Amino acid sequence: MEHGLGFAHFIANTDGIGHLVLGILLSLSLASWYLIATRSLAFFQAKRRATEFLDRFWNAKSLGEVETLLAGQPVDNAFAELARQTLQAKRELEAGGAQKLTAAGGLNEYLTRVLRNGLDLESARSEFGLTILATAGSASPYVGLFGTVWGIYHALVQIGMSGQGTLDKVAGPVGEALIMTALGLAVAIPAVLAYNAFSRRNRMWLARLDAFAHDLLTLATLGAHAPH
Repeated sequence: MEHGLGFAHFIANTDGIGHLVLGILLSLSLASWYLIATRSLAFFQAKRRATEFLDRFWNAKSLGEVETLLAGQPVDNAFAELARQTLQAKRELEAGGAQKLTAAGGLNEYLTRVLRNGLDLESARSEFGLTILATAGSASPYVGLFGTVWGIYHALVQIGMSGQGTLDKVAGPVGEALIMTALGLAVAIPAVLAYNAFSRRNRMWLARLDAFAHDLLTLATLGAHAPH
């Protein structure tokens, strides 16, 4: 068997299609790990900021105090943004916006539309990057398999042209070609795990936000104040 077989030897002897397959796998891997890192950090920060805001929100004595709280700090999480939109819509409606078509149906219906739009926007934001992770998780094994098939074909053609078809001459190049399948799996597995983890987090996050939206609607329509 030839000495020096391995990944470096395979890269050096593969053709343009093999290099293209490797480039695709490398691109998918880099994109997946970038999204895993950035989305994980963003989710951690969003959870921390939301927890801090909700603690101040539920300790406020009235919705007026919540408005003052929102005016004095950046709106840096979905819960604060939903509260800001709701209170702003309520204030606009009470200040004479009832003549607008958007206010048809009264305060309750108007705030319901505002909250629904806010939830839809947050749902769209939370889906960012999942398509790339799903693509990497589902397509990478097939891209790697294609690279393996092409590598085996390429190796067999070279062996056939050399006229040396013994087992030791075939096993090395074929084994090298299987590296592409391994690379495809190495790209796909982290992407699939991350996609499942992020999808679960999004479901829990949006369910929590939906419950808060219901509480906001109740408080805004009743004009709640803390008991003295």
